[in-house]
Amino acid sequence: MRNFQGILILAAITTLLSLPACGSKSNSDDPVAQLAALKEQKAALDGQIAELEKQLEAQGLLEKKLRTVALQEIKIAPFYHYIDLQGRVDASESVTATSKVPGALKKIYVDNGDYVKNGQLMAELEDAVMLKNLDELEGKLALANDLYERQKALWDQNIGSEVQYIQAKNNKESLERSIATLKENISMTKIYAPTSGTVDNVMLKEGQAISPGLPLCTILNLSQLKIVGSVTEAYAAKVKQGDMVKVFFPDLNQEINTKVTYVSKSINPANRTFSIECALGQGDYRANQIAVMKIVDYQNLKAVTIPVNFIQTAEDGDYVLIAEKADKDHEAVVKKVLIRQGQNYNGYVEILEGLKEGDYIISTGFQDVNLGETVLY
Repeated sequence: MRNFQGILILAAITTLLSLPACGSKSNSDDPVAQLAALKEQKAALDGQIAELEKQLEAQGLLEKKLRTVALQEIKIAPFYHYIDLQGRVDASESVTATSKVPGALKKIYVDNGDYVKNGQLMAELEDAVMLKNLDELEGKLALANDLYERQKALWDQNIGSEVQYIQAKNNKESLERSIATLKENISMTKIYAPTSGTVDNVMLKEGQAISPGLPLCTILNLSQLKIVGSVTEAYAAKVKQGDMVKVFFPDLNQEINTKVTYVSKSINPANRTFSIECALGQGDYRANQIAVMKIVDYQNLKAVTIPVNFIQTAEDGDYVLIAEKADKDHEAVVKKVLIRQGQNYNGYVEILEGLKEGDYIISTGFQDVNLGETVLY
């Protein structure tokens, strides 16, 4: 048997050595052509050797050598396809506090991180001039009120003229209106919290000027945070309220599960995206924190999935190689199975047809085996 093997190998080597000599002289000076010719000859020899080995193995004249492969059992498992996008943490209420009138800041009562309630006094503007004017008006009002009371008493006794009474009354009421207006202006020199929340980013200092629209600080309501993101227009028909979302916070190395709570009905014409929002519970989150969002736009809870690199392509379509276990221990026969692919995500593909639970797919070594070949696993 060993002598026969030696004769077989010697014949193959002799054939291999003699084949180049049969090539045309025109190829002798062309290395590329020589390489191509040698590869063709090698492929032909490999085929002949494989066929002879198969015949000799069947006759018992050559020891059978089996390749070893690794198998992966097909199991039913949930499969999810995600839309990946980057979002951010947003406060449900983010309001800027500003003044109603221009002026210089006399006193600031809050600092970054302070919690304030709606209507709480946060700062005051300089009001010394207005307070001085108020004192003067109140003094005039006291005199006008005294004159009015005297004139009214005389008028009630039918003493004096009606004109004097009306002038005294009008003067008193005019001063009262002026004082009311001035007091309202003085109240506008005070800045109150427009909502309850945490003070963030106090932008001005005492003595600096402020005017309507120029923010003193921002107030964040961190009790009800949300995650906002922008989704490309191509997924407008796939993303809807209630969809599951996985959210990963890189800064915290934390992942949570939530749901889409809001989907915008309009497309941003500048970047062709629409906005979505997701609920966010309590945690160590910060406004504008980065959040990597994965929206589930497709799911199959009973799916057959395999790594995409197991799939091969031929003229008759996509296929994979499976192993049908033989009666002998750790031996199996290689078979080809045509498949139909579904969705794919992150290197895994859903198989709609061709494979079933319990099949054994060749996961390692499938590139080196042939159909019908017996292999070890």
